[in-house]
Amino acid sequence: MERSLLSRFFVLSNTSPLFTSSMTSGVNLSKYLKSSGQFRQHNFRCLCTVSASEPATPDTSSISVKKRIVSGVQPTGSIHLGNYLGAIKNWIALQNTYETLFFIVDLHAITLPYDTQQLSKATRDTAALYLACGVDTSKASVFVQSHVRAHVELMWLLSSATPIGWLNRMIQFKEKSRKAGDENVGVALLTYPVLMASDILLYQSDFVPVGEDQKQHLELTRELAERVNYLFGGRKWKKLGGRGGAIFKVPEPLIPPAGARVMSLTDGFSKMSKSAPSDQSRINLLDPKDVLANKIKRCKTDSFPGLEFDNPERPECNNLLSVYQLITGKTKQEVAEECQDMNWGTFKNILTDALVDHLHPIQVRYEEIMSDPAYMDNVLAEGASKASAIADITLNNVYQAMGFLRR
Repeated sequence: MERSLLSRFFVLSNTSPLFTSSMTSGVNLSKYLKSSGQFRQHNFRCLCTVSASEPATPDTSSISVKKRIVSGVQPTGSIHLGNYLGAIKNWIALQNTYETLFFIVDLHAITLPYDTQQLSKATRDTAALYLACGVDTSKASVFVQSHVRAHVELMWLLSSATPIGWLNRMIQFKEKSRKAGDENVGVALLTYPVLMASDILLYQSDFVPVGEDQKQHLELTRELAERVNYLFGGRKWKKLGGRGGAIFKVPEPLIPPAGARVMSLTDGFSKMSKSAPSDQSRINLLDPKDVLANKIKRCKTDSFPGLEFDNPERPECNNLLSVYQLITGKTKQEVAEECQDMNWGTFKNILTDALVDHLHPIQVRYEEIMSDPAYMDNVLAEGASKASAIADITLNNVYQAMGFLRR
């Protein structure tokens, strides 16, 4: 996602959602649909206690069908510590509770100029890192977004129902288009939130793991689901031979309490990013020990005495302590007590050792997976097959509800 969809980081069930969606909470859809398409803000009720060690989950003791999460990361640049701690590490816990599909969002990777020679390799590398980080193919399906063509087909159908005003208000489009310049901005950069909505709605998601910077896109997804349900669902769909009712489930956000925003090593106010010009600003999961140690040694710090959490004047300190906490699995209090009297030199050595110890097994497993191309091909093919079986049902329902001649 790195629009953690989505870097975008998504859930499905045959039962009703745990939380009541805005569709059943007094929203006057006919009034808003007659309006000029103004985008409304939602007061989300989030599950905000997910962590790698103990995911926040609804009580499923009386539910036989697991909820489903679908999420992904772009294959642009190297997967870094922010992607891992903010998304992938949480997936490992979520796959034990939910039915999960994790995909590589290669279609999202082409919204800005990219290297065509590297896209295929980067896609395979990203999939291998998913598995190396602990995604278990006996519990989760791993696939490539473009291998399930329903993503693009549904995007086009949804585009016909998406007011252009909704897309013009997307903050990320404004920021990225301003940086890239008009000549380097394609229509896909404007419309990719519709593709993101397709990624989510295609699998009838109940919950969507999102970072704070993706909440606006999920709001659009929810609005779009409600709009399509109103325009084409219910009795209108039933008259066309469908089952009637809602076409799409309206998803709720699932936001991890920690790790969702790992900050840059060179700027404590900026998120760690693949697109940052300096590789010094991020820790890549495949960085060798000497490279990693050099990045930690040179990362930006401050001149305050001691180390402490939650001081707004010390963003770099808070970021590095948080990384150490997440990597070691220690509590915040344990880290605070351990590090409060340390100087930066001592702490950086400890942090480096912790990162090396944590990332080394991932790097070894990654090399093993990459040495067996046939294994990776089988994993991706099986994942795409499972995903397509689910996606095609949704897509066929949408075609029917929108009045298309059935195949």
